[in-house]
Amino acid sequence: MKHIFLNLKRFDIPREYSGVNSIASPQEWGAYIVGKVQEELKEYNADDVEFVMYMPEAHIINAVQERNEDSNLKIGCQSVFREDTAKGANFGAFTTQRTGNSMKAIGCDSTIIGHFEERKDKSGILSEAGVTDSDAVNRILNKEIKAAIQAGLNVLYCIGETADQQENWKEVLNSQLTIGLDGVDISKVAVAYEPVWAIGPGKTPPDREYIRKIACFIKEVKSGVAVTYGGGLKTDNAGMLASIPEIDGGLIALTRFSGDIGFYPEEYLEIIRTYLG
Repeated sequence: MKHIFLNLKRFDIPREYSGVNSIASPQEWGAYIVGKVQEELKEYNADDVEFVMYMPEAHIINAVQERNEDSNLKIGCQSVFREDTAKGANFGAFTTQRTGNSMKAIGCDSTIIGHFEERKDKSGILSEAGVTDSDAVNRILNKEIKAAIQAGLNVLYCIGETADQQENWKEVLNSQLTIGLDGVDISKVAVAYEPVWAIGPGKTPPDREYIRKIACFIKEVKSGVAVTYGGGLKTDNAGMLASIPEIDGGLIALTRFSGDIGFYPEEYLEIIRTYLG
């Protein structure tokens, strides 16, 4: 089975507020995207390919409401808190936190956890507190993953090495996998490999052999897990990624990287057609 994930980050922010959104008003943005793509996605069999969109929380309800009853598009949230409501315990005292139960209740099917932006934020907070244990973030993410699965959500778990870590990529990725997925039912998890060292303007992305090497390593460490490319599935690399047998899909973010950069639904569909054929 193939997996096409979409991380919409904060692409809802209008250009007048220094964002990249020019496709719809923020009030209609989530529903607009779902409405523009869900009919075209029906040409793919749900048993062969999974489509998941990770939305900023404010847009999830509208996106779920826009989804047709027979749609094969799933809606997800961007990470969850490591604790949750429970009968006879916490009934909802989670100010500022997004719990798995809350996201499941409003219609989410999945969540993305461990994205390099989340890892960077958590690492920065721990550093301010004087924590130097490099695996502390992995342990926190492990709790988030377990909380998500307990709430009935599937998980896209992101791993990857920075430029400083690239020389020791095996050790870094092994820790992210073994600690992050310790005690986790991996049938509920897909892994997205993010080459953090190659993400950003002017960076050189990894080639086919490097990506295949990483995918093989991940499957050796966690046998049976689906592996997707999280360095950015796009039109330019879709054919190459589709040719790697160990890669089970990809993570899309921006669809346009020059001119009026941003996310555009019609370009999202073009990436999918290029990758899936």
